[in-house]
Amino acid sequence: VIHQIRNSIKYVASKHHKAFMADLKPVYRAVSKEAAETALDELEEKWGQQYPVVLQSWRKKWENLSHYFRYPATIRKVIYTTNAIESVHRQFRKLTKTKGALPNENSLLKLLYLGLMNAQEKWTMPIQSWNLTLSQLAIYFEGRLDKVITL
Repeated sequence: VIHQIRNSIKYVASKHHKAFMADLKPVYRAVSKEAAETALDELEEKWGQQYPVVLQSWRKKWENLSHYFRYPATIRKVIYTTNAIESVHRQFRKLTKTKGALPNENSLLKLLYLGLMNAQEKWTMPIQSWNLTLSQLAIYFEGRLDKVITL
């Protein structure tokens, strides 16, 4: 969802960013898929003439985007607000961008490993309501978290 939002805003005039984002928020923050579809209809009614490409993109990808609403609000918030993978990719790009050539593949793996260990020390922001979210993840993905959750 976050990638769709970011890609959408690229095609909206900067003078409309704030208003468009305010109208888009009820789509991805809706309590249910049905409420999100209603909000998407309203968004299209208001902005569809000016930004048809953006709304067509949401409609075209809606089947995949709407899977997000299968989960409770706490899980959706973590999905929406957590950029852990993006952060790792950013760290890797920063490390490899400054290096010309490495002697072998093992050197690259060591560089990335050390970079990841260094980045991990900086990740100090806890996820809000993590215990509740973790318990809901354990319910939704029964058996998949057994190795990492010890009760």
